[in-house]
Amino acid sequence: MYKFESSKDVKKLIRSILELAVLIWVLVLIAKALFTFSEYVPYGSSDKQVVSGEDHGFIALSYFGIDRESTPSRISEEKLQSQLSALRDNGYVTITQHDIENYYKNGTPLPDMALFLMFEDGRQDTSIYAQKIMEEYNYKATMFTYAEKFETTDSFFLMPKDLIKLENNSFWEIGSNGYRLSYINVFDRYGRFIGELNSAEYSAMSQYLGRDYNHYLMDFLRDVNDLPVETGSQMKERISGDYKLMRDAYTEGFGKVPGAYILLHSNTGKFGENDKVSKVNEEAIANTFTMNFNREGYTRNSRESSIYDLTRLEPQANWYTNHLLMRIWDDMSEEDKGSIKFVVGDATQKEKWNLEKGSVEYQKDKERIALTSLPEDTGRLKLLGNSASNVELSTVLTGNKLGCQSVLLRANDDLTKCVEVRLMNNVLYLLQDGEVLEEVDLYDFDGTPKVSVDEDKRDSLAGEYAALSRYAVSAKQSAEYSRMSHEASQLPATSVEQGADEYRPQIKISDLGKRKLDVDLRKDSITVKIDGNPVWENRSVAPSGEGGIYLQSAWTEYGYSQRNIADDVYDGVFEKLEIKDADTGSMLYSYRLTGIKKILQMIKDAYDAVLDWFIKYI
Repeated sequence: MYKFESSKDVKKLIRSILELAVLIWVLVLIAKALFTFSEYVPYGSSDKQVVSGEDHGFIALSYFGIDRESTPSRISEEKLQSQLSALRDNGYVTITQHDIENYYKNGTPLPDMALFLMFEDGRQDTSIYAQKIMEEYNYKATMFTYAEKFETTDSFFLMPKDLIKLENNSFWEIGSNGYRLSYINVFDRYGRFIGELNSAEYSAMSQYLGRDYNHYLMDFLRDVNDLPVETGSQMKERISGDYKLMRDAYTEGFGKVPGAYILLHSNTGKFGENDKVSKVNEEAIANTFTMNFNREGYTRNSRESSIYDLTRLEPQANWYTNHLLMRIWDDMSEEDKGSIKFVVGDATQKEKWNLEKGSVEYQKDKERIALTSLPEDTGRLKLLGNSASNVELSTVLTGNKLGCQSVLLRANDDLTKCVEVRLMNNVLYLLQDGEVLEEVDLYDFDGTPKVSVDEDKRDSLAGEYAALSRYAVSAKQSAEYSRMSHEASQLPATSVEQGADEYRPQIKISDLGKRKLDVDLRKDSITVKIDGNPVWENRSVAPSGEGGIYLQSAWTEYGYSQRNIADDVYDGVFEKLEIKDADTGSMLYSYRLTGIKKILQMIKDAYDAVLDWFIKYI
């Protein structure tokens, strides 16, 4: 028997036990992530509660990718869990490619709440993170891949052997995004012609581009003057050749060509930007696939839709669950809209607020109120049981930059009388009774260094050449692009100080926002701070009596985006909200964790951070 000679030996044993426990914990997590322990159970086609025989069509949702935490393009595991949970709670069951084919070709009824679930881009991490959530809700999905990736050794993407395993585990079907993700007829945001870019080059150069480009199958190849550089027969040979490369890759590696296809990036009402290109795509699709998702931005497909012109919605990484549900609700028929149940979260808050418009989710662990607007409209909450004349309010606004988040004080019931502090499209406004008293562009307020259009045009050109250098096909070409980048960076450019126009970056629909807002309203003056810095100090306002306290979110405009351009729903997000009566110092409302609840949340956050570290580095 081992004998402990000192306290050091005891410490060693304890440390070894803890290390073993952590190792076992990590192995269990990995096993849960990598292995399937359940079987998908199809919906009961004879169950009248699921399939009544009435025709409601089906919705199609397509996620670009899933990651442990949200990225600009991939949704977090936590958000996917919340969204699929809400869909399940609303009665949605998943349907298969075969169900869709039978629906259109044989008239077979679908479930009343039918969901076709898709994941694009064919990433390994998507299959890992989505798998366990799908098992939990008994959901089946189609994984779409690019056949070109089969020729690489990129471990981020699923290879044919992985697709075979996915299809065999019952929770997955396989679809195709086509052969490649590639761009043609590309111009930068200053109208300079770039030509063709592969997906890696596009990602590296996207910060310098606008909307003037197309996908590989959508148009003729064109020159700087927008004139075709290929004949009709050459265009047909190029596009048909791409479909052949795709068919050959799937047949060789996967044993067959998938039945479902997504044509990138049509959304034109046709199958390309002009009739000749559209006809080539249409023929190739009909001869290759069973179905095609040709459009995006709209969730619902009906029996009147063509099986080769289906539509899907791509939920974005910044959307809250009610944002997705609101988009689904908006696409429903009027008689079906009442069936949607929005997520509430912390139900204790329902007795503290009156939801007047939109939907709201209270996330207690995040100290967060997510107020989702109606489409092309607003979301509005009124604090119940408390009104005041003099108010201190503090919150962190974390809704996206493009959109509107407001706090309304001393408000009457129809909001014709109130003091409003509004953050809209990165501009802070002070309003009283609907009239703008002051406004400050926070781009200027932050002291962002002023760059002229001339300087940005020069720097963009240098950046474009640098990006091309990184992805050049030879060392000689890379060196040439590097030389061109250096020369471009040395070009003369007139600055703002020298009289040139200032360059202002366009706000994108996905640009994240985070602003700490402090408001101190007293009698006939108001002080407003952003991120702790005074914007207006003791600014005069017309005195008025007590009134209601409101939170409001609003859609403002269609933002710059390449996916879901027509998204007209906005999530106003109010975190760590505290409201005090400035006269008495009493707390009118607080959504902050305190005491043991705060400690437990800190422990959970630390646990998640450790888990993230193991997933990333082990």
